[in-house]
Amino acid sequence: MWKKALIFFFFLLVFAFTALMFTKISPYFTSFSKELNFLSTKPIGLLTNETFFWGFYTHITSSLWVLALGMIQFIPYIFRTYPNFHQLAGKIYCISILALAAPSGLVLAYYANGGLPAQVGFSFQCVIWWLSTYQAWQEALRKNWIKHIEMMLISYAVTLAAMSLRGESYLLFYLFHTKPIETYLTVTWFSWTFNIFVAKLLIMNHLPKKLLEAYRLK
Repeated sequence: MWKKALIFFFFLLVFAFTALMFTKISPYFTSFSKELNFLSTKPIGLLTNETFFWGFYTHITSSLWVLALGMIQFIPYIFRTYPNFHQLAGKIYCISILALAAPSGLVLAYYANGGLPAQVGFSFQCVIWWLSTYQAWQEALRKNWIKHIEMMLISYAVTLAAMSLRGESYLLFYLFHTKPIETYLTVTWFSWTFNIFVAKLLIMNHLPKKLLEAYRLK
């Protein structure tokens, strides 16, 4: 019973975060102000860079629906009841990361605050995000479902870095009183590496096989 409660809480947390992110990015599309939140931390010269703005708007929009669609993929009830929707959502999830979210993330990584450590950290994150998603797609084409689920777990673990980055930043700053730059550089790496570590633990504990049985796939 406690496992089901924990899983329900996790999905509820992701849903709440997705809704929160929608409220955060909406102002960027209503005012198009270059002084809003994240953009206000960038040098004035960068705010006239079309490549940066393409990367920024592409990333914040595609990452939002990727966050929601990825969560849906791990709900067995949806697969059993609406298998075609599961496949469609999975295709949109993968294509969105491969063509939009990860490439635009690399653009933002190039212009990241914090210098080389942050740039390298975010770049590695995007590359692993792209590669794990691509492999998940390939394993689905081969109908190698166990491996497909494993790679989807890793891919979504990186997707969830957006949520863990903010949660970890809050904990480090308010509980451990780290300096802003220390907090930023720490979560740049820890937000996705720790998520992958958790995904690997779940894989080692045979979660893909359990999900496969829940999906009733052979």
